[in-house]
Amino acid sequence: MQITNSQDNFWGQSRDSLDHKLSDDIQDKIVAVILFLCALVSVFTTFGIVFIIFQVTFQFFQEVTLAQFFLDTKWTPLFAQKHFGIWPLINGTFLTTAIAMFVAIPLGLSSAIYLAEYAKPKTAAILRPAVELLAGIPTVVYGYFALLFVTPLLRFIIPVEIFNALSAGLMMGIMITPTVGSISLDAIRAVPRSLREGSYALGVTKLETIFTVILPAALSGIAASIILGISRAVGETMTVLIAAGQQPRLTINLAESVQTMTAYMAQISGGDSPRGSLNYKTLYAVGAVLFLLTLVLNIVSYWISNRFKEKYE
Repeated sequence: MQITNSQDNFWGQSRDSLDHKLSDDIQDKIVAVILFLCALVSVFTTFGIVFIIFQVTFQFFQEVTLAQFFLDTKWTPLFAQKHFGIWPLINGTFLTTAIAMFVAIPLGLSSAIYLAEYAKPKTAAILRPAVELLAGIPTVVYGYFALLFVTPLLRFIIPVEIFNALSAGLMMGIMITPTVGSISLDAIRAVPRSLREGSYALGVTKLETIFTVILPAALSGIAASIILGISRAVGETMTVLIAAGQQPRLTINLAESVQTMTAYMAQISGGDSPRGSLNYKTLYAVGAVLFLLTLVLNIVSYWISNRFKEKYE
């Protein structure tokens, strides 16, 4: 009788264990399906955006030739005498981006080096959130700060227009500094301690170690941070819309007003151009160029990260 009860208990526990395992397997599969569907949402959203952009862009090029778009040097689609040369917008975008990176690279990289190699842990714990706080400020605030403070300050030093590329680029550089600094800091901290100690054992100073050992070892992460900073600057809208103006010019004069691709898109999105009109379609044509530029930058960033990535045992 006792043997029978023991067998019943054994088989009962086995069935309970099997049922529990089957229940866990079903839950795992349900969770996996839900997560897969969530991933598909982002994928389908991306494909939907790309499809809409290039569908309307194709319609745009049914009315405007590629030669008019890429060979003309004037951009006046809203004027009576229309020109559709994209180069003034590209010029304004690259001009403000170059100024921004001229500010963001030295500031971001210097802050990363200080926080990783010189600052005490308590100091770094305070300064890093303070630097990254800049990334949380709305870009419209940067734009008005550039227009109402930076531009008047610059006019005391050099003659600049009220709306100009210089003040917009300077503020974008401050805005992008946390992006460059944060990613560079993580890359520098990822360099093994043994490389530093080996350099110090050879009698190399700390500053020489940073520039000859640590920075080359962290090159892939630093380069990726710079490329991502450029992508951020190329895609910035409100700062350049407010501070740089809306004058599409093919110029390298930092004191003049320029218009970027994103600023033009924001102008058209205001609702003044009827849906389906040629002016409305220029929004998608410029957006397609901006999308391709950002895509190229991201591909370059990915290639650099893999090409120069260091592996340590």
